[in-house]
Amino acid sequence: MSSRWSFWVLLLLLLSACGGGIYHTVRPGQTLYRISRTYHINEATLARVNHITDPTQLRAGTRLFIPGADRVRAVVVVKSSAAGNRSAVKRPPIKKKTTAVAAQKQKRQRYTPRAAVKKTPVKRAARSTEIKKLQWPLRGKIVRSFSATAKAGGGKGIEIAVKTGSSVRAAEAGKVIYSGDGVQGYGHLIILQHENDLFTVYGFNRRNLVRQGDFVSKGEKIALSGVPPGGGVPRMHFEVRRGKRAVNPILYLP
Repeated sequence: MSSRWSFWVLLLLLLSACGGGIYHTVRPGQTLYRISRTYHINEATLARVNHITDPTQLRAGTRLFIPGADRVRAVVVVKSSAAGNRSAVKRPPIKKKTTAVAAQKQKRQRYTPRAAVKKTPVKRAARSTEIKKLQWPLRGKIVRSFSATAKAGGGKGIEIAVKTGSSVRAAEAGKVIYSGDGVQGYGHLIILQHENDLFTVYGFNRRNLVRQGDFVSKGEKIALSGVPPGGGVPRMHFEVRRGKRAVNPILYLP
């Protein structure tokens, strides 16, 4: 069996046996404790995976990675009485006396600019969400670029030249679905599973620091870089995959 097919057999077996994870957007009134209880995950683990040092400072709009979850769940929202009292005593609307000329001028000022600026933010937001940006696993010179026909390290990706023993970090929060040296051509290999059928692959490691089944946060140290199984210049092999399809990692990196 070729190294390329052994990689896919391994990946498919791992996917059938392991759960992934989803992202939960924090709403006003939701706490880390209630979110952890809703998704049946330890609160301390959830805080560690998402780099949260003070759960009391959790802000609305924060995207939390929920390891092992298969769908977004409804979390109970706690509304404080103080907030309710403040909302109940909001100041009444103030009526302003304006002349007919001033009213018409204000109407023009309100209407014209809004029509001009409404479309721009919507288009920019749509473009910014097309591709999720990942973090560089490490920094160094790219000595091999992505190619649709390349078979670097048994797969398709990029190779980054670095000193042996450099820290390799997770490009995104996710679950370790493989950590070992059983795939030909990759040496010590780590595969992380992220949301939306996204995977990142880290090969040529001298030493893996995480085990299969671990959940890691974005930027967490997961391995030490090494050299390819066949020897040569110290470097790291990095892939990004959408399901079965290898994609150019550069498109996902800042």
